[in-house]
Amino acid sequence: MVMTTLAHHIDADLLREAYRRTRKNGAVGVDGQTGSDYGANLDENLDALLGRLKSGRYRAPPVKRVHIPKGDGRKTRPIGIPTFEDKLLQRAVAMVLEAVYEQDFLPCSHGFRPGRSPHDAVQALWEATMDVGGGWVLEADIESFFDTLSHQHLRGFLDQRVRDGVLRRAIDKWLKAGVLEEGALRRSEDGTPQGGVISPLLANIYLHEVLDRWFAEVVQPRLRGKATLVRYADDFVIVFQREDDARQVMAVLPKRFGKYGLRLHPEKTRLLDFRRPRGPKPPKGRSFDLLGFTHFWAKSRKGRWVVKHKTSKSRFARAIKKVALWCKRHRHQPVAVQHQALTAKVRGHYQYFGITGNYRALARFVRQVEWAWFKWLGRRSDSASRLWTDFARTMRRYPLPAPRIARSRVA
Repeated sequence: MVMTTLAHHIDADLLREAYRRTRKNGAVGVDGQTGSDYGANLDENLDALLGRLKSGRYRAPPVKRVHIPKGDGRKTRPIGIPTFEDKLLQRAVAMVLEAVYEQDFLPCSHGFRPGRSPHDAVQALWEATMDVGGGWVLEADIESFFDTLSHQHLRGFLDQRVRDGVLRRAIDKWLKAGVLEEGALRRSEDGTPQGGVISPLLANIYLHEVLDRWFAEVVQPRLRGKATLVRYADDFVIVFQREDDARQVMAVLPKRFGKYGLRLHPEKTRLLDFRRPRGPKPPKGRSFDLLGFTHFWAKSRKGRWVVKHKTSKSRFARAIKKVALWCKRHRHQPVAVQHQALTAKVRGHYQYFGITGNYRALARFVRQVEWAWFKWLGRRSDSASRLWTDFARTMRRYPLPAPRIARSRVA
């Protein structure tokens, strides 16, 4: 059913709820306005915003682009920073659209959906691989997905479900707003609003049509064996029971994506033989990464082959590098203040990576954090922790949290 009247759901109460959900201490956009500044006259600002939205006078400001270092530290990744008001309105529109599209999205989609998380995707992937004895895993990487998503095709997908003039006009303005970088405004006919709250939802709508529905309605009925798609935003893998099915899908997948203006990365897309090992040791290279975890075969305590997960090398190195950089920049703060911040960082790491089978990586992480803390405390001119024995006394007074499994696998 096509929805033609949805804008009446966006009222002052919904905007106020969107304001509550929007992060207040984030980086500021092109107007320099913070969340606190906006909240100082919240009722007046929300009334004015609502009036401009409904009358069509709302103008989407350009997104400020900045570059942050990638995990390797040598390259940078561009990110977009919308204005606070723009983020607030995008969240309100996304809340309305979610009510429509959550009825449509398939179980294979896990990213940026209410009540779903990366751990749900990891669990679904574990169940799929165990069900077929590992099978054949198709790893796929969509090259620059958020930058190359076609506006024309996106509008066509939206036409199938949402034709409300107010919402569609706002979405078009966000798509055309452009990017402000070093004083130059650039607009593109492709891509979603960088850093925008609405972007993940638009991406899910796009890939729901391009990949999810196509795989469920066209591909799976033609396969000879079982196959499971697991997608989180633009990251996805497909687990096949049979090699011939996997190779057929791998052959047609680039054509399917090319039809909608997308391209699979030739070096990051591969077909992996992930079948259960038959010998005493798993063959080399029989592992793959998804959502920060390396998925591999190993023996259980009962001596059976099972699929396990550990923190991927790249994510582990990135996490340690960020902690070491923080220790360097804050080395002159009081030890108690440093301990409080590091404790929060370590607990946050456990919260994401603390899953069944990953205890060793957690223990290695906290040891590396301790070493980075020791190193930069030793660089202080007034430091009493130049020797590890001195630092050990500090650690007894300010211990970091012990490794903890936050999520046990269901099964």
